[in-house]
Amino acid sequence: MRTTLLNLLKSDTETEILEFKEAKNQFDKNKLGKYFSALSNEANLKSKSQAWLLLGVDNTKNIVGTYISDRQINNYKEEIANNTSPKLNFIEVHRVDHEERSVLMFEIPPAPMGMPVAWKGHYYGRDGESLGPLNIGEIERIRSQAVSFDWSAQIVDDATISDLSSEAIEKAKKLFLIKNPKFKSDITSWDDITFLNKAKLSIKGKITNTAILLLGKPESEHYLSPGVAKISWILRDRDNIEKDYEHFFCPVLLSVDEIFAKIRNLKYRYLQSGTLFPDEVLQYEPFIIREALNNCIAHQDYTLGGKINVVEKEDSTLTFSNKGYFIPQTIENVIILDSPEAEYRNPFLVNAMVNLNMIDTVGSGIKKMFNIQRHKFFPLPEYNFRNNSVQVQVTGKVIDKAYAEKLVQMPELSLMEIMLLDKVQKNKLLSADETKLLRSKRLIEGRKPNYHISSSVAKGTGQEADYIKMRGFKDEHYKKLILEYINKYGSASKQDIEKLITDLLPDILDKNKKKNKVRNIIYAMSKKDNTIKNMGTRRNSKWIKV
Repeated sequence: MRTTLLNLLKSDTETEILEFKEAKNQFDKNKLGKYFSALSNEANLKSKSQAWLLLGVDNTKNIVGTYISDRQINNYKEEIANNTSPKLNFIEVHRVDHEERSVLMFEIPPAPMGMPVAWKGHYYGRDGESLGPLNIGEIERIRSQAVSFDWSAQIVDDATISDLSSEAIEKAKKLFLIKNPKFKSDITSWDDITFLNKAKLSIKGKITNTAILLLGKPESEHYLSPGVAKISWILRDRDNIEKDYEHFFCPVLLSVDEIFAKIRNLKYRYLQSGTLFPDEVLQYEPFIIREALNNCIAHQDYTLGGKINVVEKEDSTLTFSNKGYFIPQTIENVIILDSPEAEYRNPFLVNAMVNLNMIDTVGSGIKKMFNIQRHKFFPLPEYNFRNNSVQVQVTGKVIDKAYAEKLVQMPELSLMEIMLLDKVQKNKLLSADETKLLRSKRLIEGRKPNYHISSSVAKGTGQEADYIKMRGFKDEHYKKLILEYINKYGSASKQDIEKLITDLLPDILDKNKKKNKVRNIIYAMSKKDNTIKNMGTRRNSKWIKV
């Protein structure tokens, strides 16, 4: 290995697959994990058999030596094994002595075909010698190397039918018949292995990750490592303080019903409004709860070792989240295409869940969720894609009944247009194309990023007053008020002016933006209009008429 060390030291600079660190006495475990992820991914992308992290060498390639012990090395190995996904270990750590100084050579394997390596749920890469997030293009390059790889279809060699729950199998048979009634006369003659094969939960009688996940006994979860068959239900109050929680494990098929029962799906009572609304409805449509939860199960990236979360808040929101990037990339793509995905992260699992009537693959589930909320006049589901995870929040109440009621009755608006107006109401950022679409139809007004519904929509929805509050008045109106104040009282401080007009500024502006607006109006009056001047100091202003 001494020859290898000397050859590596000949490199002009650090590269995507070569890193030098002094680390005389220790090396931060979290930083080590990031480098492991980055170097492993880069070795894969560059088709190299390994990457190298050298400890005891400074960034000028001088050997300074390291005193890191074998015990520390074992701790590093354990930390890497416990926090990387997929779960990997160093091929070998070489200790090489050179000129009476010790160098540790960490030989890092390339990421497996089709499986980028994550450290604590995040993918890292290198740009030359710089460490940073692995970009989405590189993640996809690695994943595309083995399109045929499917974690959910992998055989669990040591598992047998005895590792599955008999109760879950019986439940699976009932669900299978709902989806496949043609087998009603045959299923009674099938033993459990035959049923698992027919339902595509097993492969030629061998137990798969899918079978363990959906039907396995709780103590069988260890077979899924690094996958985790864990779903956490958490109840939080309006201040986001945890009030209650429960964790659910294998068999997930039974856990779905248990989680559904935990959610406090209260009755929502509408205010009286003639006969248009029913008196009360459930806060959360059962279909939405099951669709969101089963989507988390079907599309979770189990190689990342994360769990699924269901967070219920007393402010009438439900949030579902799972690990893994969102394959369609945007929710708008799902709504526009309205068709099945061309590929799935876990095709074997998805197929099994279809056979058990848990999900379908016609691509209409998410759109149905949106339409259910739309026709109940509730806010549309809100998706977030960050930190390599998918999160959907469902609101179980009307935020603005008058707006929602009238808006949905406007026949010329498509679901996509309602989705965009829903973003405006929630003060979410619009893309340039979204802004162009809404402006072309005269549905919004205002300047980026402070858009508000246009006067035509406000008139159609009975929100003329809200429209004025969101848009505010023209600057001349505020200037006139300031001059009237100075005429009556002789002068005005900045605090007086803020008190005078702040409450009249557009509601869409936050506190800081309102302060900036006041400052800009004063500046325009004093520097451009030349109607007022400051007879005080900058800190203690005293504005009078010119």
